[in-house]
Amino acid sequence: MADETATLAAYVANLKFEDIPHEVLERAKVLTLDFLGGAIRARRDAESTPSLLKMLEALALDRQGESTVFGDSKSWTPAVAALLNGALGHSLDFDDTHADSSLHPSAPVVPAAIAVGELVGASGRDVLTAIVAGYEVCCRLGNALDPTSHYARGFHPTATAGTYGAAAAAAKLFGLSKGQIVAAFGVCGSQAAGSLQFLVNGAWNKRYQVGAAAMNGVIAATLARNDFVGAIESVEGKHGLLVGYSDNAHPDKAIAGLGKTYETMKIGVKPYPSCRYTHAALDALIAMRREHNLTPDQIKRVEIGLHRNGITLAGDAATKRHPTSIVGGQFSMFFTGAVALDQGRFGWDDYERLGDGAVGALADKIDVVQDDRLEIGRGHPFGARVSIVTDDGVHERLQADPSGEPNSFPDAQAMAQKFLTLARPVLNGRAEQFANAILSLERFDRVATATHLGRQ
Repeated sequence: MADETATLAAYVANLKFEDIPHEVLERAKVLTLDFLGGAIRARRDAESTPSLLKMLEALALDRQGESTVFGDSKSWTPAVAALLNGALGHSLDFDDTHADSSLHPSAPVVPAAIAVGELVGASGRDVLTAIVAGYEVCCRLGNALDPTSHYARGFHPTATAGTYGAAAAAAKLFGLSKGQIVAAFGVCGSQAAGSLQFLVNGAWNKRYQVGAAAMNGVIAATLARNDFVGAIESVEGKHGLLVGYSDNAHPDKAIAGLGKTYETMKIGVKPYPSCRYTHAALDALIAMRREHNLTPDQIKRVEIGLHRNGITLAGDAATKRHPTSIVGGQFSMFFTGAVALDQGRFGWDDYERLGDGAVGALADKIDVVQDDRLEIGRGHPFGARVSIVTDDGVHERLQADPSGEPNSFPDAQAMAQKFLTLARPVLNGRAEQFANAILSLERFDRVATATHLGRQ
């Protein structure tokens, strides 16, 4: 161990907008916009949203504040805005993914940064700097935890490492010192929580615990700002994050190349609103359907090979073959694969096909197996092998990477179109104005001038 907590804290405290390469800032703006598109649509469409709002009302946590909840008509207090934006932005499962750590960095980081940025009257430059700081902290801690080991212990890294990323973003905007950020990270060690048990019944915990990570990061930084004494060595200590949450931790990955190598540039975006481990297979299925002019009646059997993490999350036939809820569908290789084969595409509105007989019949033809070859010589485990048996023979494809990874990152036009498709039904004509504001965030003296455009 090498004082990883203090090293990360010093990085956050000392980071300056001018230090961040132009391409990293540009990527951070695009990732922020991508996340906000999902949050805005989820405010209207996510079936878990009414429960969250009723809880806040019942506990008198719904009072007026100065912070934006995107797609909502009222303003909220900062911690609650972070909670809601985090939960909403993660609800469609359309948000970005950092492959090496297998987590969704924008979901905890962006809500915390915007909530505190609005609270302190920060500029767009300040908020972008905080977002990059948050991305770097949570992705690096996810790497250090080792996602395979972390998953095996039943943890959800977006909610665990994400709490630290949210605290880093909030702390940066508060202008905390290195020592104060160490204290904030110490509080995060008591807050980092996220269980994979939601996989069993398609529960809404996944959305809530990521929103809670955003909120807890804001709370941790606010406590440190007010001289709260938090635990030291929260990451590397004898009872710290890496010891308690992983059986195969790599503490060196938390700080390797810090300030020189930007994990932000390794974050990919999703073309489909489902678990990232399904995406390479979906890419392959859609391409093979088109190339071989396949129709559902021609398909006799399909075998999809995934990394063991993909099996854990989306490939268990006993619980995933015929999901009945949206979360269940989002984590079903069988359902998403069957829809893709049936119609040659997969999008948010296709969850209306849960329980559809034609989809179910195709799902019964799909087997999902662990393919150890997907762990050999690959930088991350998101690839897939697909084999389709028809009367004409066997068609097979190895899809090393899903689309949307850094080596196939969509261009600006494609990213804007994804955002507008999600946001227009809620924001109507103001969606384009809001998108332009986020993509030029550094020009705003007050970030609130831009973020207020995202209200309904």
